[in-house]
Amino acid sequence: MIKVKSFVFNPFSENTYVLYDHTKEGIIIDPGCFESHEKAELDEFIKQQQINPVLLLNTHCHIDHVLGNDHIKTRYNIPFLIHEKEAFMLRAVNSYASNYGFHNYREVQPDKIIDERDEVTFGESKMNILFLPGHSPGHLGFYNQEEKILISGDVLFHGSIGRTDLPGGDMNTLISSIQQKLFALPDDVVVYSGHGPTTTIGEEKRSNPFCAIEK
Repeated sequence: MIKVKSFVFNPFSENTYVLYDHTKEGIIIDPGCFESHEKAELDEFIKQQQINPVLLLNTHCHIDHVLGNDHIKTRYNIPFLIHEKEAFMLRAVNSYASNYGFHNYREVQPDKIIDERDEVTFGESKMNILFLPGHSPGHLGFYNQEEKILISGDVLFHGSIGRTDLPGGDMNTLISSIQQKLFALPDDVVVYSGHGPTTTIGEEKRSNPFCAIEK
């Protein structure tokens, strides 16, 4: 059974996730921790639960989702994976981080490029990879079919969707990603979003004002 622990970090109220199973191997997705107390909170949980992190993943590389990459790489020395179309987004963060007050941001380069043909494994668990562009060019989602868990990043939220007014964003592409990829999943899949509370695929298909397909 996969356990999902969420943390809310940085001024953007970004959701950072740690997923792990009974083997105690785990993955860290979108570490938004920047301040020392945020890093300590994440590290203390990992220590208390005796988790062995094996991978660092970014759903996409906007600043709020990558602030903790350097800390995770430095502390746990694990591979860092992104989609190739996010590489330039990641490189760009260094040029504007100080504009948001993150003066000590340190850039980290990915160790491996992944896409939909790959899968993420930890312990006895695996996550399928969904390519979900629209909010950003190389946005990925991570989905476990057996336990119906979806890490959706900034594509689909409870009652909302990701913004498309940032570089590389496109509304039509985003809606297509949601309706063609995410809404093809079972209604009871739990959606762990990049911001805000969890939701389900079924709830968003029925009631999301931006992309619902069922009346």
